[in-house]
Amino acid sequence: MAINLQKGQRENINAPQFTIGLGWDTNSSSTGSGFDLDASVFILGENKKVISDSHFIFYNNLKSPDEAVIHLGDNTDGEGDGDDEQIKIDLSKINPAVMEICIVVTIHDAETRKQNFGQVRNSFIRIVDDSNNTELVKYELDEDFSIETAVEFGRVYNKDGQWKFEAIGMGQQGGLQDFLNKYN
Repeated sequence: MAINLQKGQRENINAPQFTIGLGWDTNSSSTGSGFDLDASVFILGENKKVISDSHFIFYNNLKSPDEAVIHLGDNTDGEGDGDDEQIKIDLSKINPAVMEICIVVTIHDAETRKQNFGQVRNSFIRIVDDSNNTELVKYELDEDFSIETAVEFGRVYNKDGQWKFEAIGMGQQGGLQDFLNKYN
């Protein structure tokens, strides 16, 4: 049975191959523009910086060089139930320099469309063991991000040789650029 996490909680990930599922629903936008939320992954070294440009995974760069992190593609409307975007992780392939994998969701063109995460609801991140399709952990973001256009949902990190997941739920006003500045 899955463990439901609260913000800041951590849990061991005892699966070498797993899928990170991200989901959300959007309110009707008063701007008349549809929402396009995008998942991005920052693969960080010990210095908490992206190992290389090719270790920033998003809709235009779907695979890490070692193919340990594979983004399964951009969902431009978020319609339907379940995961809106998924990222496959294979820890057996991961570059030994990798210490952290940060998962961020941003609103595409948020400033122009006058959109923010206050208009997004039912957001979650979950980890599913690929060997048996069992949900290991889930974190439902229940904060009201009324001005934020990007949110770090969670991170997978290596602590003393053990991979763990931490529920983050931290927003930024400057969209993806704020996270690019932080991790580059």
